[in-house]
Amino acid sequence: MLFTILAALAQMEHEIKRERITDSTNKRREAGRGLGCRPRQIADSQIRNTIRLIDSGESDAQVARDLRVSRATFYRRTRTL
Repeated sequence: MLFTILAALAQMEHEIKRERITDSTNKRREAGRGLGCRPRQIADSQIRNTIRLIDSGESDAQVARDLRVSRATFYRRTRTL
């Protein structure tokens, strides 16, 4: 019986915590604030400019070095545009 009561209290605590987190994220989204992720190192305008450089003949590796990011990060960001 004691374990049943403790389990019920733990479940109640979990639900309360989940509600608080959900409310907090909803309030931050409505306010237009971020949810705590790392800021992007490269702006979208920089990616567009580098795509133009690649189209004009620059190598992907050189453009990534100029931006000071890895090629994997560069490829990932160009794929999202």
